[in-house]
Amino acid sequence: MKLLEDRIKKDGQVLGEDVLKVDNFLNHQVDPDLMFALGQEFYERFKDLPITKILTVESSGIAPAVMTGYQFHVPVVFARKHKSITLKEDLYTSTVYSYTKKVNNHISISKKFLNENDNVLIIDDFLANGQAVEGLIDIIQQANATLSGVGIVIEKTFQKGRRLLDERGIRTESLARIKAFDNGQVVFTEDKGGRHAD
Repeated sequence: MKLLEDRIKKDGQVLGEDVLKVDNFLNHQVDPDLMFALGQEFYERFKDLPITKILTVESSGIAPAVMTGYQFHVPVVFARKHKSITLKEDLYTSTVYSYTKKVNNHISISKKFLNENDNVLIIDDFLANGQAVEGLIDIIQQANATLSGVGIVIEKTFQKGRRLLDERGIRTESLARIKAFDNGQVVFTEDKGGRHAD
């Protein structure tokens, strides 16, 4: 998606060998117009599927997930990382390791928001090692719901997350696919779509 790639080139900041900081438009300050465009693109790529729920993890996945849900006219559910007094029981839970924060996050979703009748589209901001998506898939399986596909805003193809999804035959669409960071610059793959379906 050229619009997204151009924004990453303009405002993304490469930190070290494998971290891309996009807090200018995605995961701290949010650009609503760009998020709307991302939602439209995800809808175009998955509109052939009978999606009933969009699923993500708080907090950076919420903006693109909400805009995708808006296009599909279905509810958006986000897994909570922190328990609250209003979210205590009847939960699906999973553990997700964050490589950027070096901590385990226990994510949870109320059972009343996900069930065996749901066809779920996962939307997340990054795909690197695949931990967040794996945690959401675990929750979908606990609910006996159907995983219809995974939509990723930014994929780092040089890390293992995509391979794990491909090995399981999970339909995955990434809007920007990065093959390397070269001297502080982002290098995108030639494959713009990132399409995979078995």
